Amino acid sequence: MVKTLLSCLLAAVLAHGNPAAAEHAFSLYDTPKYPAGFTHFDYVNPDAPKRGALYLANPDRRTSFDKFNPFSLKGVAAAGLEQLMFDTLAIGSSDEVATMYGLLADDMKLAPDRRSMSFHINPKARFNNGDQVTAEDVKYSFDTLLAKGAPQYKSVFAEVERCVVVDAMTVRFDFKSDSHELPLIVGGLPVFSRKWAAGTPFDQIQLTAPVASGPYAIESYDLGRSISFKRRADYWGNDVPTRKGMFNFNRIVYRFYKDDLARLEAFKAGEFDVVVEYSAKNWVRGYTGPKFAGGEIVKRAFPHQNGANMQGFVMNLRHPQFQDIRVRQALGLALDFEWLNRQLFYNQYTRLNSFFANSELAATGMPSDDELKLLEPLRAQLPPAVFGPALAPPNTNPPGSLRANLLQARRLFEQAGWQYRDGALRNAKGEVFSLEILDDQPSMSRVIGIYARNLEKLGIRVNQRVVDYALAQKLVENFEFDMTSLAMPASNSPGTEMFDMYGSKAAGETGSNNVWGLKNPAVDKLIGNVVAARSRAQLVTATHALDRVLQNLYITVPHWYSGTHRMAYRNRFGIPATLPKYYEANPYVVGMWWEEKPR
Repeated sequence: MVKTLLSCLLAAVLAHGNPAAAEHAFSLYDTPKYPAGFTHFDYVNPDAPKRGALYLANPDRRTSFDKFNPFSLKGVAAAGLEQLMFDTLAIGSSDEVATMYGLLADDMKLAPDRRSMSFHINPKARFNNGDQVTAEDVKYSFDTLLAKGAPQYKSVFAEVERCVVVDAMTVRFDFKSDSHELPLIVGGLPVFSRKWAAGTPFDQIQLTAPVASGPYAIESYDLGRSISFKRRADYWGNDVPTRKGMFNFNRIVYRFYKDDLARLEAFKAGEFDVVVEYSAKNWVRGYTGPKFAGGEIVKRAFPHQNGANMQGFVMNLRHPQFQDIRVRQALGLALDFEWLNRQLFYNQYTRLNSFFANSELAATGMPSDDELKLLEPLRAQLPPAVFGPALAPPNTNPPGSLRANLLQARRLFEQAGWQYRDGALRNAKGEVFSLEILDDQPSMSRVIGIYARNLEKLGIRVNQRVVDYALAQKLVENFEFDMTSLAMPASNSPGTEMFDMYGSKAAGETGSNNVWGLKNPAVDKLIGNVVAARSRAQLVTATHALDRVLQNLYITVPHWYSGTHRMAYRNRFGIPATLPKYYEANPYVVGMWWEEKPR
């Protein structure tokens, strides 16, 4: 399961001298790459033709849908809605870290005291019903998400005091603090019309098509099975620099499949055009045959520079069996990544060794002097290992072994009051240590089975519970699980969203991204340092310190990552010559490819 967050598009003003001056772009620490008057991003083809159709499968584990509102808690939203239908005030550049450029907004202005951010709406901006986008719509969107949206919006916008309509086309966000990223968070606000399902409570909007300003509108749908989007002939933003050369298909269709096997066979049969493959086994063994050999289907690994998602077996610390840190460390020792990588993954993966892996934000070696300045005041609240070398995950390569790791795990369990007797791991009351692993991914079942076998060697009773995506999502949102496989989106410029992922307050908020239930004052303090960073160097130092602590709390049994997007596609598409540095596979295809040959 991949847990999604509100896409917080980051920006800043420090490089521009006078923060009160209106700007076309903001960059957190550096001068924006693209100057005022730029015509398009370097990684798009500004002359890409607008034509044809793109057929896709459900891009994640949702196997159905029952609503068109991607911002409410209940239900499962159809694929594609946010990217295709909802413009934001500004959007990020995919070849820069933490930089945004105006979309709905044609200029942006940060107050000299950094306590408010104003956006002027492009007067050309129109919703798909023909209405002009106004400041009132921006305020309505903000207020509605805060009051009726999914719970994570309260966390993301926690430091935003209010949204104020200055005039018909200008809106101002007032902040509770001068946190450097607050202007950036509000820049990523999705905007929708007050007329969307007027009279229906926002959290009850289900199958009413959004009234929004994005490049596509819903053309048709077969509930739970497919949805078709048609490019708006009247899309207002075709020539806006941040949209030039993007969204080039006249029609985009998503079809939903029940499992990975059905999806792969449907792709080979020509039912859809592009597949992003997350299974190493499928990639090596499933993408073969005459169509691949003959060039009808292209199989290609696209490199990227994204920070790796923190993926792993997440433990629910709200449950008593996980509250002792020694227990959590012992559970991590039972995962034999090296065996999995050899036997199941064809040595295509690297073990995650950080909550910010594959980036400069990952802690390495001993803490620096600057890191120690942040950690020392918290020493009494932290595991001593935080002040040593960065934690390395368990390893079973010789001279290590799984047996040695399991023996170490047994010693940790004994220290925590759990001993192996009468055929099971028991506490002083004779209660058996048991856990349930929630699973909604068929491809993970074999991994879970092997991990469970190792846990059972320790005397742990494991139940593997397999459910569909919708139920798994609901159970995780309500924190009704012991352990589950989860991937948390990475960020090259972490900030306030860290509170939603690891902050104590979010641990008690249903639907938040703190699925661990982590409540740790030291972590809260370190997240505050991340948010308060005023330079890239300060951010890197603060993130290193946070990473060391998160690792040594053993809240996740870390999995693995790849530095490429594995993609197969029918040989009929144009692809920009320049790859972005930071991008996700499905949005890249939808947003930047174009049709060269018809189906």
